[in-house]
Amino acid sequence: MNDSGKPPGAGRTRRRGASLEEAILRAAVDEMLESGYAGLTMDKVAARAGTNKNAIYRRWPSRLALGVAAYRRLVTAVQPPDTGDLRGDVLEMLRGANRHWSSPLGAILRELMSAAGGAREFLTQLPEQSGDAAAAAWLTVLGRAVARGEASPEALHPRVATVAVVLLRNEFVVRGVPTAPDDVLVEIVDEVYLPLVRGRGSAPAQDVVK
Repeated sequence: MNDSGKPPGAGRTRRRGASLEEAILRAAVDEMLESGYAGLTMDKVAARAGTNKNAIYRRWPSRLALGVAAYRRLVTAVQPPDTGDLRGDVLEMLRGANRHWSSPLGAILRELMSAAGGAREFLTQLPEQSGDAAAAAWLTVLGRAVARGEASPEALHPRVATVAVVLLRNEFVVRGVPTAPDDVLVEIVDEVYLPLVRGRGSAPAQDVVK
């Protein structure tokens, strides 16, 4: 009994299906925003969602699975920039990635990646780690540049298009911190990315026959 003289849960609408799933995900999102993935527990989510752990485990078999699903709710698809210039677009995308990785959401992402380890089934569910999703925005930007004559059509390959952000992630690994100085971003663009995409498909220099 509670203070109103009614048993706990009296008058509460029993939720099922999509309604209950939404409540659980919303509770998981709120928990991660408050305490990060490290503070996410099934008990806390169940209490916040007003349900029991069995209801959660029927939908997400592990804390990691629930954390990944909640993170996907937190991030929204970002439209590729369109500055009218390839250099400007690429710098804006790198700066956006830099800001994200050093933000609270980036901290949650790093925790999830660490927890997932080599579990590819989880890593590919993370927007930033899905190869196709990650390449799509870069291919869009590069495709516009090709249409403007700024880059070679042969540059339109996922591995080529994503070289800049791969190099940025390498900076995070090497430096051990989730951010890079802006001059490093400029160097990646000017010294590696632009020469690569502009020179892609150029005929190799022929040896001079004497």
